[in-house]
Amino acid sequence: MKYRDFGNTGIKVSEIGFGCWAIGGNNHGNSYGPTTDKSSTDAINKALELGLNFFDTADVYGWGHSEELLGKALRGKRDRVVIATKVGADFYQGTGFQTFTPDYIRFALEKSLTRLNTDYIDVYQLHNPPLKLISKEETYATLRELKKEGKIRAFGVSVFTPIEGITAINVGQPDCVQITYNIFSCRPEEQLLPRAYETGCAIIAREPLANGFLTGKYDTAPKFAAGDFRKNWPMEYVQARSDATRELSFLKKNGHQSMAQAALKYPLMSQAVSTVIVGLKDVDMVEENLAASDAGPLSAEEMKEIHELQAVGFNLKS
Repeated sequence: MKYRDFGNTGIKVSEIGFGCWAIGGNNHGNSYGPTTDKSSTDAINKALELGLNFFDTADVYGWGHSEELLGKALRGKRDRVVIATKVGADFYQGTGFQTFTPDYIRFALEKSLTRLNTDYIDVYQLHNPPLKLISKEETYATLRELKKEGKIRAFGVSVFTPIEGITAINVGQPDCVQITYNIFSCRPEEQLLPRAYETGCAIIAREPLANGFLTGKYDTAPKFAAGDFRKNWPMEYVQARSDATRELSFLKKNGHQSMAQAALKYPLMSQAVSTVIVGLKDVDMVEENLAASDAGPLSAEEMKEIHELQAVGFNLKS
């Protein structure tokens, strides 16, 4: 496992991180289908064994279950790991609420600390706030206070779009920005990644496997289980992602890497990226995906072919 600087924070993180959305389970929907706590715990332990030290979760994943499970699995190992979690999806009032008031942030942090069985959070992130809040300096005031108090070591913002990330950097000077970045979603390359690198803001690249499609295992449009948020996607969209992935088959033509490993290398080609977080539901996923760190970089020819496909929309019919 290779490690990278987490921006200017002085924290070192594994370049492949453990995305903990899936291990929250699907009891409340909006996840990646069913899991078992044993399988999830085994995956966490195997990841630690293989050198992974960065775990990214959120209080809303499984309505607290992801944090609770992570807290139990990491008991006695706290000094070996970097824990990132998020705040803002107020599941305490039910689904569909977002709250970023100072009082709520402090309330939610205490709840997360209890579930994670720790007295500090390494990286505390606002969970997809709207641009109107990202644009206000006061949005970050409570996070700065918590950092001074030692409750958190660093703070950041999880965003949907590059302009949200750039605005956060310019207004709030966060320690990190988390954004979707993969072969299909490459818009962060245009302005956000250069701006983040220039300012020393760490980039957490989420969904590096494009919600599982860049594993290459979905040759045809799949049917997803109940509780899996992809079940609600339009079939045309699912089919298009499957078709686009087939255009990338050259990445595994020599058998030197799996499609998933090649896909994970893509965001890691950027110096601005500190870590890519991938969902890891079981030991097999851990072993395959973490092996990407020790694999060689994508070749210049591979990158050229990827960029050519990006330019033509992966040859999809409009």
